[in-house]
Amino acid sequence: MTHPHPPSVTVGTGPVRPDDLLAVARRGARVELSEEALVAIDRARSVVEELAAAPTPAYGISTGFGALATRHIPVEMRAQLQRSLVRSHAAGSGPEVEREVVRALMLLRLSTLATGHTGVRRETAQLLAALLSHGITPVVHEYGSLGCSGDLAPLSHCALALIGEGPVRDVDGQLRPAAEALAAAGLTPVELGAKEGLALINGTDGMLGMLLMAIADLRMLLRTADVAAAMSVEAQLGTDRVFAAELQALRPQVGQGLSAANLVRILAGSEVMASHREDKVHRVQDAYSLRCSPQVHGAARDTVEHAATVADRELASAVDNPVVLDDGRVMSNGNFHGAPVAYVLDFLAIVTADVASISERRTDRFLDRARSHDLPPFLAGDPGVDSGLMIAQYTQAAIVSELKRLATPASVDSIPSSAMQEDHVSMGWNAARKLRRSVDGLARVVAVEVMTAARALDLRAPLAPAPATAAVVALLREHGVEGPGTDRFLAPEIEAAVGLVASGAVLSTVENVTGELA
Repeated sequence: MTHPHPPSVTVGTGPVRPDDLLAVARRGARVELSEEALVAIDRARSVVEELAAAPTPAYGISTGFGALATRHIPVEMRAQLQRSLVRSHAAGSGPEVEREVVRALMLLRLSTLATGHTGVRRETAQLLAALLSHGITPVVHEYGSLGCSGDLAPLSHCALALIGEGPVRDVDGQLRPAAEALAAAGLTPVELGAKEGLALINGTDGMLGMLLMAIADLRMLLRTADVAAAMSVEAQLGTDRVFAAELQALRPQVGQGLSAANLVRILAGSEVMASHREDKVHRVQDAYSLRCSPQVHGAARDTVEHAATVADRELASAVDNPVVLDDGRVMSNGNFHGAPVAYVLDFLAIVTADVASISERRTDRFLDRARSHDLPPFLAGDPGVDSGLMIAQYTQAAIVSELKRLATPASVDSIPSSAMQEDHVSMGWNAARKLRRSVDGLARVVAVEVMTAARALDLRAPLAPAPATAAVVALLREHGVEGPGTDRFLAPEIEAAVGLVASGAVLSTVENVTGELA
């Protein structure tokens, strides 16, 4: 099978751009090292080799690791030291981690190597780049990282592939021994020199890669949640007066103002909204789930942007221990502790659960005749004979309940390890893993709201919805999510809606009408 060569990403001494990470992780972009990076790598390597030749022990270069750091390792055993480190730390267990996560952590580790603060050889860094370019993905397992001393086990499984050991997936996704996959790609494994094993495994790259992908996904999903909220306000005959800019200005929270402005733009030109706009007796105040959507969505947006600030700082970091400083000193440090990343991963799981929760509440209002402003019970074709979308809301509720459980912070836990040398850890990898499940759950919950609101808008005919929301209804119908009628097999329709939400198709369809949303 032949594969087109996607665009190349160049890794230099500066931070990886989030867009470049997405290109490598999700779209298979090739990777190369800049000449500046290679010079920096060579400069740091010369420092390590000088220390390796010295009689004085230097941690990570001529000693053991962690609680075994007191042993000075003789020169003739140091190649074995590096192999032993990688082999013993490649101790993950459980299901395989997704390809995009492994590629993200490999790229981020390469970025740290390229800073010239880790002391690896250029051929080691170049081989890591080559694995990415050839689509060779080491098998990494769900369990094994405590988020301190870096994502040790996940990164060790990647380092194992560099020495030609362990299983990998090739560019076609086939499981193969690393040595075989490297040979097929014309690549030669490396024999790790002093310090290299430690430099390859001592970073927050797994949790950071998952954070960056979650940020990208949530930025899209929160704007899609604005679309869903607008459709619900419209189809439930709610008021849009509460989204007015002058009201938002009284509470200048940035995300709230952006979300409210989005709702106003999405609802522009709606006959449904116009039909009751002057009814100031029965439409004075809507339920919180409608009226306060910008406040909840906006707070979530602000949280995402805080997380992005932390991620940007982490991208600009050289996380390793010990590190080679610009003046040639090699210093131990604690920068591998994942607390900054772990905290925001947990924070994002909290807001993800809450945005899903308010989405489910808006959906539920459609199904209750007492609250839906004369829509049929459960939006059913023949209520009693038909159940309509009753159980679609059950599915939503089940997901929301799971998201609330996933919102329990991982970073408040710590289990000491390494004979109490590593006596406080971040659990940031665990925080990242559960956030990925949370983001998937949010897409599913918002999708059910969108398909429910679309059915309700059809039931408001002959009043026409806003051009933007009408475009979403049309998109759903084109992809097999049918309108009102007798009961049918719903699971395929839900999955179709989920696909349209998760891919960004719902958002882009709206933005084709409104222009780019904030």
